Amino acid sequence: MKCPKCQYINFDDGEKCRNCGYQFSLSIDLDQQDLDLPVDRPITESFDLPLFRDGADDQRPLVSVPAITRPPLAVRKAALNTPRHPARRDGSHEPHLDLEPADSEVEALRRRLSSRQDSHGPGSASPSTLDSASVGARLLSALIDLMLLLAIDAAVLHFTLKFCGLTYAEVDVLPVPPFVAFLVILNGGYLAAFTAAGGQSIGKMLGGIRVVPSDPDAWTDRVPLGQAVLRAAAYFISALPLGLGFLPALVAADKRGFHDRLAHTRVVKA
Repeated sequence: MKCPKCQYINFDDGEKCRNCGYQFSLSIDLDQQDLDLPVDRPITESFDLPLFRDGADDQRPLVSVPAITRPPLAVRKAALNTPRHPARRDGSHEPHLDLEPADSEVEALRRRLSSRQDSHGPGSASPSTLDSASVGARLLSALIDLMLLLAIDAAVLHFTLKFCGLTYAEVDVLPVPPFVAFLVILNGGYLAAFTAAGGQSIGKMLGGIRVVPSDPDAWTDRVPLGQAVLRAAAYFISALPLGLGFLPALVAADKRGFHDRLAHTRVVKA
């Protein structure tokens, strides 16, 4: 007898289960008369048990998987955040690669460039449209810068002698090549720094002129630092052969000296 409580099969005729002690007298006799089932229908068909149905396919899987599987969760989340393809200019919504910038982007870029040029001050116009500086203004600014540099060099010499405990009569004691090299670097740094900062040294500020790039396609009138350093170094090259490198700035039509041609710059009115 099979215990209805623990499903233990008892092979002896007892009143209770040998496994769990369940009293068989408490169980309900499930026979055909109590269940009121048809005689011609097997009792096994009254229960919806697919394993015990007659004529069931033994090879058929008990659990069927859908034909289309769902993608992983990470893929589904990425798909939700993926933006839709924008509509093409011809009205279709097919995905495409539009390499041409939109009109709004072009206008924004133009406004950004124009605002950057406006922030450069009075010389924000294109370098090619500015008038060249006059000879008198260039000579005046050069004279002011020369006097200022001589004053700086004299101050450096004075404090160097004071620091070393020497007098002006003992100036020949100082090592000439290192001292001259220091003055050259100091003077060149003055010219390059002011030119790169705003195109104007102190002399050019007082003379009302400034240095701009000579390239007509330049988007800004600021001189880059590399060009400013090259122009400052070319100053000394123009001055070596008796100052002949400055002569084209006085007599040439474009008023550009050797240092301007070498650094691709020009001097215009501020």
